[in-house]
Amino acid sequence: MAFDINTIRSHTPACQNKLFFNNAGSSLMPISVSQVVHNYLKEEEEYGGYYVSDNSEERLRGFYTEAAKLLHCQPHEIAYTHDATESFSRALSSIPFEKGDCIVTSLLDYSSNQIQYLSLQKRFGIEIYRVGLTETGDLNIQEAQELIEKYRPKLVAITHIPTNTGTVQDVYAIGDICAQFDDLIYLVDACQSVGMIDVDVKRMKCDFLSGTGRKFLRGPRGTGFLYVSERILNTKMSPLFIDGRSAVWSKENEYQLAKSAKRFETWEASYAGKLGLKAAFTYANEIGITEIENYNRELSLYFRSRLHSIDAVECFDRGSNLSNIITIRKAPVSLKQMEKVLSDASVFYSVSTVEWGLIDFNYKGVDWVVRLSPHYFNTKTEVEELAQILERV
Repeated sequence: MAFDINTIRSHTPACQNKLFFNNAGSSLMPISVSQVVHNYLKEEEEYGGYYVSDNSEERLRGFYTEAAKLLHCQPHEIAYTHDATESFSRALSSIPFEKGDCIVTSLLDYSSNQIQYLSLQKRFGIEIYRVGLTETGDLNIQEAQELIEKYRPKLVAITHIPTNTGTVQDVYAIGDICAQFDDLIYLVDACQSVGMIDVDVKRMKCDFLSGTGRKFLRGPRGTGFLYVSERILNTKMSPLFIDGRSAVWSKENEYQLAKSAKRFETWEASYAGKLGLKAAFTYANEIGITEIENYNRELSLYFRSRLHSIDAVECFDRGSNLSNIITIRKAPVSLKQMEKVLSDASVFYSVSTVEWGLIDFNYKGVDWVVRLSPHYFNTKTEVEELAQILERV
């Protein structure tokens, strides 16, 4: 499918009657995605879940093929999960932490990830080291190298694009550093990047990569995925809690782990969601992630340029490589006033508050920002409409 904005918008009729700029929260599904989910649920309504899944094995297997195509890996390296946090935590729980181990992460890592690191610290006595930023707001790669060489962490965990700011962190440069150490595990949170830009797990050299369906991938809510590298699969690593999907109970006191990334799955799952997520991967693959990324870059550059032209509007995103997550405030407009204006104009947006980016927000001296996140079905005309709304606030 060639990249044609009119065709893409026709596949998403819900975008026609609103200014939808909340793709970093939960995007609009194309008709081809939502219809797959509806049809499968209709089958379950008629025949029951077990019967339908037993007769849908080939369709369901295609999920792994389509996900692997987009992420540049092999189907057996993909696991289906409920959401990005589950993907991340199942990877995290497979790592045998001991007292004295350490994690190297970033100041901008997702809040839920930071909470999990702190939980591990309380339970196992591990240390946490956070890589700082350069003066331009980029992840400090030199500092990362120094921390990794000095502390030899068991895990390096980096969020590709933080939820609270548009910075794109250089996870590829971090991957090159991590590849120098055989005993180090590298986990990337790609919750906000998959579907927006090209994400190549092999070039990234990561051991795990977690993601979700509902954001820029434009899949159903309550779906996620986890990439597990061949290197990890060749070990005995598995989540702390596994079940009959992850392993086979082979003897009274023994079990055999699944050889593929399915060892990170659970028996019960939403099969309607799985097919919907497959359809979302297929849709992105058919358009072409390079074409999507190029359009997104052009759109976000135009959006930021237009925002910078509006008096009293401040953009809070820093870094040499910025994404389609755009965070703003307009002085002296209060959050309540901003929400009313945007809602009255049928603008769909998110608000990020300090607890979602504690370190970042404290540094910037703000306790909230409006988060606007355009995607490839949005147009410059819509950006202009939103800019005019902000001018009138």
